[in-house]
Amino acid sequence: MEIIEFEEKYRDDMIFTVLSAKDALGRIPSINEDLLDVRKNYMDRGGMFWLALENGRVVGCVGYSLVPGSGDAVLHRLYVKPDRKRQGIGTALLETAENYMRSRSITGVRVHLGEPREQWFESYAFYPKHGYTELEPRHMRKELL
Repeated sequence: MEIIEFEEKYRDDMIFTVLSAKDALGRIPSINEDLLDVRKNYMDRGGMFWLALENGRVVGCVGYSLVPGSGDAVLHRLYVKPDRKRQGIGTALLETAENYMRSRSITGVRVHLGEPREQWFESYAFYPKHGYTELEPRHMRKELL
């Protein structure tokens, strides 16, 4: 498995991974508009987006955007293909994003979690395991030191 910066040629495969992950969680799969143009919605605005690849196929993704007027960033679209979960891909993506943000002097990272909580049980377990604490209902934050 390798993690790369987003490349347009993987866009459709990434969207398929996100839709598959949502379906596995019992959610109605829908396309997030920001994923239709990752470069414009993330990279051109000071953020970044990564893909986890295995044998040339997308098995996970994550991105972040900056919070204007603060030293924080917000994580977006951390998804792992359902049959590849619990194999360290999500952790590798998260660590890649956090290390990159540290190198850019970003001091904190936030994540918004969905509702109802039962549909997002994996996120509510995953982020605290990686040092995130509840900032307010459905929002977590981690200090990047």
